[in-house]
Amino acid sequence: MNTPPKSSEEMLVAAAQAAKEHSYSPYSNFPVGAAVLLEDGQVFTGTNIENASYGLTCCAERVALFAARTASAAKVTGLAISIGRAGVDLPKESLVPCGACRQVMSEFLAPETPVYVDGNRTFTMGELLPHSFKLTR
Repeated sequence: MNTPPKSSEEMLVAAAQAAKEHSYSPYSNFPVGAAVLLEDGQVFTGTNIENASYGLTCCAERVALFAARTASAAKVTGLAISIGRAGVDLPKESLVPCGACRQVMSEFLAPETPVYVDGNRTFTMGELLPHSFKLTR
C-alpha cells in the first residue's frame, strides 16, 4: 500500500516534533522544536537551548532560522513549531512564539508565510506580528 506524500505542514510539524526531542530545557522544562522550509525544499531544524544565565538562552525558532540562513540565502516558505511535553495540557495562549522570536521571524518571513504551531493552529507571520520593527534600507 502506498502512503500519500505528506503535506508541507505535516512534514514541517513532524520535523519540529523530532527536533523538540533534543531540547536542552532543564530550567523551564518547556521543550520547543522548530523547523524551517526554504523555497528550494531544504528543511532546517532547531531546538531551545537554555542556560543558567537565562539571557543566554536560545529559542528553537531562532536556532532553526539562523541555521537555515547560515546554509542558504533561499526564501523561507514555512515554519513549524512544536511546544511542550507530551501529556501536559498547556493553554493555547502559551503555544506561540515569544516576542523576540516573532521579531526575528519577521526579518526572514514574509507577512503571508504560514507558521504552523503544533497543538494550536496555523498563523501567518503578519498575524503573529502585524507591526514589526523595520529599518528602512
